[in-house]
Amino acid sequence: MNVVLGDKSRFAAEIGESGPLRRVDLWAAGKWLTCDDNMAYVPQFRRDVLNAVAWLRSGEGAPLPYAGLSAEATHRRFGRHAGNDDGSEADSRLSGRFRSLLWGPTTDNVTAYLFREEDHLVITLEFWREEHLAGHPEDAGAVFVAEIPVEEFVGILEGIAAELDAGRRSRE
Repeated sequence: MNVVLGDKSRFAAEIGESGPLRRVDLWAAGKWLTCDDNMAYVPQFRRDVLNAVAWLRSGEGAPLPYAGLSAEATHRRFGRHAGNDDGSEADSRLSGRFRSLLWGPTTDNVTAYLFREEDHLVITLEFWREEHLAGHPEDAGAVFVAEIPVEEFVGILEGIAAELDAGRRSRE
């Protein structure tokens, strides 16, 4: 039985059958994020999701760092300077504070940033794999943006962890 949490236009997860590897499909801004690899290794994925919950519950997260730049423009600025030796070291260091969805191979096909604006989050994402872009040319160069209340996002993440935990217990 599949469990669906959230709203695909903001952030959602669908968790499949139990086992040490489980199908976990994620969406944000209406885009299927786990289209390249939706089989999650449960212990690692659950831990990473719970670390994100703890981080958000602690009040961490920062607003957009550049006055006057939108979330999309900030994402592009971070991407332009990532790994470059062009004097943009400050941007590269700063971008690390906002990286998000670092949940192993299941989510490593997207570059995502998370910005906190009081009680809601702005998530930006961009697909980067050549194989993905070849099959989805409409995604090439596109930055997708989703806004979601912090508590809704945290609730979805806690639901993911609970479902993964329940699947683990059902096998024991």
